[in-house]
Amino acid sequence: MKTFELKGTVRTEVGKKATKADRVAETVPCVLYGGAENTHFTTTISDIRKLIYTPEVYVVNLDIDGKKTKAIMKALQFHPVSDKVLHIDFLQLAEDKPVIIELPVKLEGLAEGVKAGGKLSLEMRKLKVKGLYTQFPENIVINVSELGLGKSIQVAKVSVENLEILNNKNAVVAQVKLTRAARGAAATAAAK
Repeated sequence: MKTFELKGTVRTEVGKKATKADRVAETVPCVLYGGAENTHFTTTISDIRKLIYTPEVYVVNLDIDGKKTKAIMKALQFHPVSDKVLHIDFLQLAEDKPVIIELPVKLEGLAEGVKAGGKLSLEMRKLKVKGLYTQFPENIVINVSELGLGKSIQVAKVSVENLEILNNKNAVVAQVKLTRAARGAAATAAAK
């Protein structure tokens, strides 16, 4: 997995008034939990921009006033109107404790159904997985070369080494949909 370096400053005061003052100062209030105790800190918007606006999942190397720890971004809150980042939750990582995260799905290969005139559709961009963070890949790669026209790949058919997929087993990850042109060609072939 990719890593991301982030510096933070411990918050001495917490609460509505202090949080509002932090946001006015162009900093984002954050919480690190999962360790012995929760740590409240702030970071700048410019430091977290590349962490938030990407489909990638990162292990974050946090440096909070000199105290270093590894974490992942667990929750993110945006303002409903202005889309400013309001709050971020980070989960502290331990090498022997499994965590649940969502990993991006990447399709590989040219599907047989696409060659026959269908359209490949990625239905689930991310899959929820559980495992040790040291064993997480950057993304889940699914080969769609064997996927025929009108066929789909469900979560039950996807497997990732050393990880447990938590999504519904019947949920469709990718499918080749019939297009109008493919339906017309199939009807013409059936008529002959």
